[in-house]
Amino acid sequence: MAKVSPLVILPPLIFAGLAVMFYLGMQHEDPDALPSVRIGQQAPAMALVALGPEPVLTDEILRTPGVKLVNYWASWCAPCRVEHPNIQALADEGIPVFGVNYKDDPEKALAFLDELGNPYTAIGADANGRTGLDWGLYGVPETFVIDGSGTVTFRFAGPITERVLEGQIRPAIDAARQGS
Repeated sequence: MAKVSPLVILPPLIFAGLAVMFYLGMQHEDPDALPSVRIGQQAPAMALVALGPEPVLTDEILRTPGVKLVNYWASWCAPCRVEHPNIQALADEGIPVFGVNYKDDPEKALAFLDELGNPYTAIGADANGRTGLDWGLYGVPETFVIDGSGTVTFRFAGPITERVLEGQIRPAIDAARQGS
């Protein structure tokens, strides 16, 4: 019987060990999730200006009873266009969605809403991005779930696709309702 050299067995064992370490390293709850220091805190102050004829989003609105969403968006943001039908669907279901137009040209922002529809109960423009910084914004689109006391309960960075809507946003809305 021939004796097997350790040099023949060693490379597959090293490869298997590295593969297991790589696999275990990738097993996070959600590797794409970006942390937010705002979860569990009152929604930051809104320092927005009017965008068109719609009511301006204010701090008082965010502290009214009931669950609501705050959606940061811009006309120059392609993923904002992708998520827009899902934002509209939530608004059509009666969920108050408030828009913050982020670092955008007001005319282009209004043209975006004219083309795709306006799902927002109230809206405001954050022309210089100061409010976005206060909210810990990474970019647009980003959506926050706010409970009836004005507390941020969930944050999603990125476009709300159908999968995200069903798997994350709706459960977050339901959880915020139960916590209110």
